[in-house]
Amino acid sequence: MVIQQFAQKQILVRKFTSTLCIVGVLAVGGCASDRMSTGSIGKAPNKPVARMTVQELNQTRAYWSRAYTKRPKDKIIGMKFANVLRMTGRNDQALAVMQQVVIAHPQDRSVLSAYGKALAGAGNLKKALEVIQRAYTPDNPDWRLLSAQGAILDQLGKPKQARGLYRKGLDLAPGEAAILSNLGMSYLLTGDLKTSESYLQDAIKAPRSDSRVRQNLALVVGLQGRFGEAEKIAAGELAPAQAQANIAYLRKILSEQNAWSQLKDKSKKPKKLTN
Repeated sequence: MVIQQFAQKQILVRKFTSTLCIVGVLAVGGCASDRMSTGSIGKAPNKPVARMTVQELNQTRAYWSRAYTKRPKDKIIGMKFANVLRMTGRNDQALAVMQQVVIAHPQDRSVLSAYGKALAGAGNLKKALEVIQRAYTPDNPDWRLLSAQGAILDQLGKPKQARGLYRKGLDLAPGEAAILSNLGMSYLLTGDLKTSESYLQDAIKAPRSDSRVRQNLALVVGLQGRFGEAEKIAAGELAPAQAQANIAYLRKILSEQNAWSQLKDKSKKPKKLTN
């Protein structure tokens, strides 16, 4: 009976994390690694991509599209274009761009990392893991690649392995918001909302935290039925109407599935990372 309840709870959590419109749950490669200043892009806002409005993202995508058309083998242009494409939900196009860039730069670690992200975004998780593992070298460890591998392993249903990589990443970059956020979402995927919230609270206080960390925390708080608190968290970097829409959507899903009480009753207490 206990096993059956846990399985039902895990299914519920995975359903929410795959359907909610708040943000992408696991940041492959880490939140901070996806930041991109656009100060040199004509009239585009000078801010990280993660904080852009839909209109700003579209303007930025149009710029990099023109640049990529002129210089399709330029790795910087290709990676920036693919990043914006992923941020606007054009995962298949992002993968197509990175497939061309990796042909021109097959041994470049940064290109391989971006290619792995594009593969993961397009749903090819096993191939993404292979590519990112190829980009990682023990003699020159990169926390971003460890976090990326962990995010993919979590999505493949291997949380123990994922958390081991997050721990190694935190050894290299103590207090890094991207890793803490992925770690928090790892616990969400296994239904441990209290521990998830604990790590996300740490992530949101970190210097390089961004809006996706805030929205992940809002999601976890909302899943525990604390909708007012979740709305305040979400509103930190979202327009009030968007924050309210996110919480309203969460309420609707929980109400329809009668899931709030199930998740709330079975949540565990916070605990230290062991795996």
